[in-house]
Amino acid sequence: MALALIDLTGELPGSMAPLADQFNRPITYLRISVTDRCNLRCVYCMPEQGLPWIPKGAILSFEEVVRIVEAGASAGLRSVRLTGGEPLIRRDLAALVRMLAAIEGIDDISLSTNGLLLAEQVAELRAAGLRRVNVSLDTLRPDRFVEIARRPGLERVLEGIDAAIAAGLSPVKLNCVVMRGRNDDELGDFAALTRDRELYVRFIELMPVGENLGMQRDEYVSSDEILERVRTVGELEPVFGPGGNGPARYFAFAGARGAVAVISPLSHDYCERCNRVRLSADGRLRLCLFGDYEIDLRTPLRAGATRHDIAELLRGGMLIKPERHHLRLGEAASRMRAFSEIGG
Repeated sequence: MALALIDLTGELPGSMAPLADQFNRPITYLRISVTDRCNLRCVYCMPEQGLPWIPKGAILSFEEVVRIVEAGASAGLRSVRLTGGEPLIRRDLAALVRMLAAIEGIDDISLSTNGLLLAEQVAELRAAGLRRVNVSLDTLRPDRFVEIARRPGLERVLEGIDAAIAAGLSPVKLNCVVMRGRNDDELGDFAALTRDRELYVRFIELMPVGENLGMQRDEYVSSDEILERVRTVGELEPVFGPGGNGPARYFAFAGARGAVAVISPLSHDYCERCNRVRLSADGRLRLCLFGDYEIDLRTPLRAGATRHDIAELLRGGMLIKPERHHLRLGEAASRMRAFSEIGG
C-alpha cells in the first residue's frame, strides 16, 4: 500500500484537505505512546506480573515519531499528547518534546503520567516545550496507594504535582479512576483540592478492559453517582473546562480556583465529539481506544515511505474510524492499559 503512494519529491500537495473521518469529525489530536512499559501495576490496568512487552527493536525511535507527526501536521493535526505505559521511563523524553515543538503546525504538547518521575524531569520538559500535564492519582492515602498501584510512591506523585505547578504547566489535571469500596469514599477529599489550588480533578468511570471484567462489574460507579456524591460536600455549577482535547464535563464549587470533572465512557459516551487518533509505541495507528481498528505505520515508514505517503495512510485510516466504541457495562474491551490514554 505505501509503495503505491510514494511521491518521489517527498512533497505534500498544499491543497490537501484537513483530516476528517466519514462522520465529519475533524481529527486534530494525536496521542503518542512512547513505551508500553510502566513502573506501577494498577489493579484495574494490568496484572501484577506485568505483560509481554514489545521488543525494543519494534519501538518507534524519536525520529520515526517525528516523521509521523510531521505528516500528521501537514494534514491538520495540531495537538499531541505523550503517553505510555509510563512515558517518563522512556530515556531523554525531553529531547522528543523539543523535536515535536519544532514541527510547524503543532501548537500544543501535553503529557499523561503517573507522576512518580515527574518532579525530577518537569523543569527540562517545560523548557523543551511541554505545556500541560495529566497525573493519574487514585487515592490520597499512602496505604491505599500501595494497594491500588501495587507499588509505593504517593509522596513522589504529590511532589511531582507540586513541581508541575511550580514549573508553570497549566492546566494540571488529576485523573482518578473511581472504584466502589476502594477509593469512592475519597471523592470529597479529591474535590476539596480544587478549592484553593488551580487543579482540575477528573473522576473516570471504571472501564472493562483486559482482565478486570469481574472487578469492573462489582466496583463500577457511574459519573452521575459521582457528581451526586461530590455535591454533598458543596454545590457545583457547570463551568467551561481549562482547555485541552479531552471528553470531560467540568463543574466547580463557588469561588474555587480549580474544578472537578467526570469522564464517562460508559454512562454518557462522548464519541460524537471524538477528535483523536492514537499511535502505539510500535507504530500502529489506532482509530479507536477500544477495539481493533488500526493501521501499521511502522512497516511503510521503515521501508522508506515519504511524508506524503504517511499523510495518505493517515487519511485512509479516517475511512475505518468507527462512529463509536460500543462499550457496555460488564463486557470486556479488547485492549489493556486504556486508562493511561483516555483523558485529554
